[in-house]
Amino acid sequence: MKLKQLMLAPVALGMVAPVAANAADLNIAAVNQYVSAEQATSVTQFTDVKPGDWAYQALGNLIEKYGCIAGMTDTTFVGGKTLTRFEAAALLNACLERVTENTDELNRLANDFAKELSVLRGRVASVEKGIKSVEAQQFSTTTKLRGEATFVLGGLDGGRTTTSGNIGNTVFNYDLRLSFDTSFTGKDLLKTRIRSGNFSSAPFGSSSSLLKLDKAETYANTMTLDRLYYRFPALAKGVYLTAGAQVRNTEMAWIPSAYKSDILDFFSVAGAPGVYNKATGSGFGVEWMQPVKKGKPAFVANLNYVAQNGNDPTKGQFDEDGALNTLAQIGYRAPQYGIAFGYRYGTEGSRVRNFNALGAGSGALAANQTSNGYAINAYWQPKKSGIVPSVSGAYGWNTVSLADGKETPKGATDSQTWMVGLQWSDVFAKGNAAGAAIGAPGNAASLADDKKAMLAEIFYRHKVSDSVSITPALFWVSNNQALKNNVTDYYGGVIQTTFKF
Repeated sequence: MKLKQLMLAPVALGMVAPVAANAADLNIAAVNQYVSAEQATSVTQFTDVKPGDWAYQALGNLIEKYGCIAGMTDTTFVGGKTLTRFEAAALLNACLERVTENTDELNRLANDFAKELSVLRGRVASVEKGIKSVEAQQFSTTTKLRGEATFVLGGLDGGRTTTSGNIGNTVFNYDLRLSFDTSFTGKDLLKTRIRSGNFSSAPFGSSSSLLKLDKAETYANTMTLDRLYYRFPALAKGVYLTAGAQVRNTEMAWIPSAYKSDILDFFSVAGAPGVYNKATGSGFGVEWMQPVKKGKPAFVANLNYVAQNGNDPTKGQFDEDGALNTLAQIGYRAPQYGIAFGYRYGTEGSRVRNFNALGAGSGALAANQTSNGYAINAYWQPKKSGIVPSVSGAYGWNTVSLADGKETPKGATDSQTWMVGLQWSDVFAKGNAAGAAIGAPGNAASLADDKKAMLAEIFYRHKVSDSVSITPALFWVSNNQALKNNVTDYYGGVIQTTFKF
């Protein structure tokens, strides 16, 4: 018997109250039954042992951990039966032998796989060392860094403006975005984004330009805090609140379109630049989605307020000259289709994007002007990729007060917009996409029909990897009043390469 057995046996024997003092009183049949009987595998096999018994847990441990308790042939344990010292010694010896058998087997396995265990111990040590190194060097346990760099090689055939002259040369620009996404609960988001780029205002960088690119901004190679807001669940299930010192109205609403080219800005705002005008500043928003099972159709509603000059103490967060934008939206969305109605109220300094007009053609509201924008958008997309494309459509109507110039210098005027876009997925290879869209941007109501602009684009997005995509695109614009110079139609194109990291 091993040392452990020699040490435990006397202790156990000393704790058992003797009923008989000699071998003549030994119940040989009971001991033989314990040694030879089939072992129980669960305490529940004993019909006379109940969960309320004071030794129930101890019996369970001996059976399930060590396998050294047997019952009587009639499935009883007979826990109230007295035990002699000889019986206790025999029972304890048999139990320790089973524990020893298990220990010997473990030792044998450890010896057989000693080399493999040594390798695993080394790998575990290396992983632990790596984890400690990452923990010591990581930026934050709550923040993820997401980056996007976009290169744009492109140009506009024969483009000219009265102020800049020739703008028809080929250019190579970039857009860089670094987002720090922080979550403290797993359901909230603190968004901090830094952005830089080197686009010129004409023809691709100005929000008033019909040829404004979705990725183009005029940052002149300087780093700018582009976003800073906090979004969190509150009030009720499906409700999220947002507050930020630098937040965009379209990020607190739903852009109802299946057409996603990321080329011309007009199509990126779903053909409704009077409502989804990408107003950016300090503001607040509330978003609601009907609580349904994932993948089921649901109603959605959004209401947000952005003051583009909210940080300026001479104008303020709530004054009319603070370029205020109030956007309300209600819609119904499903995995294959969606429809939404949007409304935006704007005050002095706010604008209709992609505006086409002579004179005050920026689309910005002049002093004392207010605007009301309305948009209806809908889309449908097939369940599987194939020859049938997704279809997206929109119509926008924008009214502006005091647009006749009788009571104030004439600024923006009433306008209408529309678009139709088709997009195919998994073209030639999984993950690739192609599409085409046409529409009328923000044409001022004062323009004659022969002066109103049309826009069109086609694109093909090739997914090189999960991190890299290349998108060649061609576009056309007619009657662009800012570029006209006796030229009716302009053609252009870009090769847009995006890196995500």
